[in-house]
Amino acid sequence: MTDLTTTAPKPGLAQPGAPHRQSTQKILEAAEQVFAEHGYGGATMAAIARAAGLPKPNLHYYFGSKDALYAALLENILSLWLDDADLWLIAERDPATALSGYIRAKLAWARERPEASRIFAGELLTGARHIDAYLRGDLRARVARIDTVFATWRAQGRMRPVDTRHLLFCLWSMTQSYADFSAQMVRVLETDALEDADFAAAEATISALVLRGVVIDGG
Repeated sequence: MTDLTTTAPKPGLAQPGAPHRQSTQKILEAAEQVFAEHGYGGATMAAIARAAGLPKPNLHYYFGSKDALYAALLENILSLWLDDADLWLIAERDPATALSGYIRAKLAWARERPEASRIFAGELLTGARHIDAYLRGDLRARVARIDTVFATWRAQGRMRPVDTRHLLFCLWSMTQSYADFSAQMVRVLETDALEDADFAAAEATISALVLRGVVIDGG
């Protein structure tokens, strides 16, 4: 689950081929590392280029500016999470299987790419300036699609009436907290790092709360 090449090429850039994908993957991986360590303000294109092992002009060729690279990274992070929603939250699945599968996938991202979640959380905490258009466009459209799925389940008597947007807010916050607030968790759990058992307990707890709250028995 570590592919970083799903971001669409920006207008004016070279069309994607194997060299393009390899270069953009290196850049996005390096950008995630540098932005996570230094924040947006402290990160530089030079530092990202060094981390990627590429000449600095390559970054400007593929992304144009630090702002554009940061926005591309944020959009990539969110699109990967939403791709899991497209995979799991479909009307053909039963609600319990769909929701528990999505919760499992989101926790996997929190475990495998915690820095990505922290970068995204930091962007939202500072007003979402770099990703405002994506949130108002692509994210709203994805949420609307999920709402049609939930509406189908409600009409079939398989799901209790619940506001789709607020249910998703709850799912996102519960799962991403295992990346964003892991420092708090490891201290309460008296451990050095979250382990398999901790993520298994998180999955079981979140799934139990969600399924008992919104899925009608037999749905």
